[in-house]
Amino acid sequence: MDADDPAAAARSAFWLGFHLINRGEAARGSGWFGRATRQLQRAEEDCAERGYLLLPVGYQKLGAGDLEGAVQAAVEAVEVGERFGDPDLLALALHMHGRALLRQARVAEGLALLDEAMVSVATGELSPQVTGLIYCSVISACREVWALGRAHEWTAALTNWCDGQPDMVPYTGECRVYRAEILQMHGAWGEAMDEARRASECFERGHEPGGVGLALYQQGELHRLRGELAAAEDAYRAASRSGREPQPGLALLRLAQGDPVAALSSIRRALAETKNPLRRARLLPAHVEITLETGELGEARRSWAELAEIAESCAAGVLGAVVAHAEGAIELAAGDPGSALAPLRRASQEWREADAPYEAARARALLGLACRELGDEDGASLELEAARAGFERLGATSDLTRLDDLTRRRTSRGGHGLTPREREVLAVLATGRTNRAIAEKLFISEKTVARHVANIFGKLGVSSRAAATAFAYERHLLDPPT
Repeated sequence: MDADDPAAAARSAFWLGFHLINRGEAARGSGWFGRATRQLQRAEEDCAERGYLLLPVGYQKLGAGDLEGAVQAAVEAVEVGERFGDPDLLALALHMHGRALLRQARVAEGLALLDEAMVSVATGELSPQVTGLIYCSVISACREVWALGRAHEWTAALTNWCDGQPDMVPYTGECRVYRAEILQMHGAWGEAMDEARRASECFERGHEPGGVGLALYQQGELHRLRGELAAAEDAYRAASRSGREPQPGLALLRLAQGDPVAALSSIRRALAETKNPLRRARLLPAHVEITLETGELGEARRSWAELAEIAESCAAGVLGAVVAHAEGAIELAAGDPGSALAPLRRASQEWREADAPYEAARARALLGLACRELGDEDGASLELEAARAGFERLGATSDLTRLDDLTRRRTSRGGHGLTPREREVLAVLATGRTNRAIAEKLFISEKTVARHVANIFGKLGVSSRAAATAFAYERHLLDPPT
């Protein structure tokens, strides 16, 4: 300003606002953006800085849900960046345009623009601050649309870049969270936990409580998968205190703790608050699993249909495997194991191709149950043994326990393991009543009925009300308990 160079003053003010916004200081950042705009009003000639100041306008529109407005701001900023040959501006504008298109479910177009922005990153054309921001944001976008192959590729590149930028604390923390997610998916759970803990340390060092929440949630997921339920509870609660919604992990934890009613309430609440389709896609698979556990088959089907619709519009990554797994689980719970086989085999194959051993083992466990209900004991044995081996390698103790429960078939009339109250619940369930109707009939709470139904499924080794009813008739379990 002292040199009477309003464009240079505006650029300095923009970068001050940029850094403050990234640090979570929105009011101060907005103030500097306003000062930059005021300086440009004094500039007589067109300049690249006018393009820079389109960026906060575009992101404001993106946050407010004005996607067309965000796209328009991004397109104008791209034109300015190209005209003035400014690589930072061009990359930031392409990135914003791509994110807006993803929010419009124009996934292929959006990913193409993000890839174009990443070309400048990979060739070292950008300043370090812009490089770090685009790396992390592009990886986050790929995760949102389930383009995990892209996310893994860019995370490896980000890791190498962060190693050479030790002072870039925020990006190092996010990099470690992403690495933890990837290691978890590939079955390296011990290494994933180490990365998640290091991420917490990075965020704490950078005074970023929101980032700490991301890292703590990831730790909770790993604890839950390893059957460390008390530690998972602590991590999810700590993540919530840091501002990270602990769903769907917390709902799945309640299911693992034997409280399906609480699990269903949690996941329903989270879905009711979530409107963005891609964010709902993160919750819907858990909703299907929990509603099947509580016998809400119609609700599970509706969630699966929504998930399938999102996957069709998304057309990226492994979401198709998630949809196939949910479809197979629903058909199995509905008492149609024959229809469950094809989607479960497709899910199992896609998870193996993605090198996701835990998800592959879960699909094979359901395949084993479907084969067993079809009378194919050899096929059931092969699938269940493969699932067990997968869970054992990973240390998935909760899944091993559940697998034992589901596969424990009693062959004698007295060997079913049901309590007298469970026998009563089964007798009423076999008449086709809902959990609510059973509760009214037996004068107990619906929550208690749900717990009894889950125990019955486990002890009889079935996964649906129809299969439980058939098993009960076959084993004469509908007679009064003695």
